[in-house]
Amino acid sequence: MKDREILDRIVKGDERALDYLYKKYYRMMTNIVLKNNGTEEEAKDVYQEALLAFWQKAASGKLVLTSKISTFLYSICLNQWRKELDRKSRLSREEVEKEDYQGYDEKERYKIVIDCIGELGDTCRRILTYYYFDGLNMSDIAEKLNFANTDTAKTKKYKCKKKLDSLIKERYSTTDFFD
Repeated sequence: MKDREILDRIVKGDERALDYLYKKYYRMMTNIVLKNNGTEEEAKDVYQEALLAFWQKAASGKLVLTSKISTFLYSICLNQWRKELDRKSRLSREEVEKEDYQGYDEKERYKIVIDCIGELGDTCRRILTYYYFDGLNMSDIAEKLNFANTDTAKTKKYKCKKKLDSLIKERYSTTDFFD
């Protein structure tokens, strides 16, 4: 089939023209992706998206071919693959930046929490340390601190946690974590 015939068939809605294009240019178009660090699956996706874009433009009657269909498809595939590589590159950079921030953020938060726990009274410091850092359950904490029962330990822990939260919020803001 000649390009003009393919285009005419597409305008008429003949999906066999799409199948013909798919098979005829498959290897040429997927090689664009494969030769530029892409996988077979990515190559298929890019080619299918390019064919769909071509089909929609041709079917709308707005396509004026100034080159061969293969050249037109090639440029669509190349542009789509470049966009995908750019997106991957951005995501990769964001992941690295996020890891850098998260590592700093976690260390900084840990230090702030430890400092603030140290400023609480002895009972609160011990309850929060036992619970959050030593992993003790509330009945063990009640026993260690000679509380009447587990409910007393839970209530104390709740109040101590509230104090800690208030202290942290009073002294620190988000900008202290990210400069």
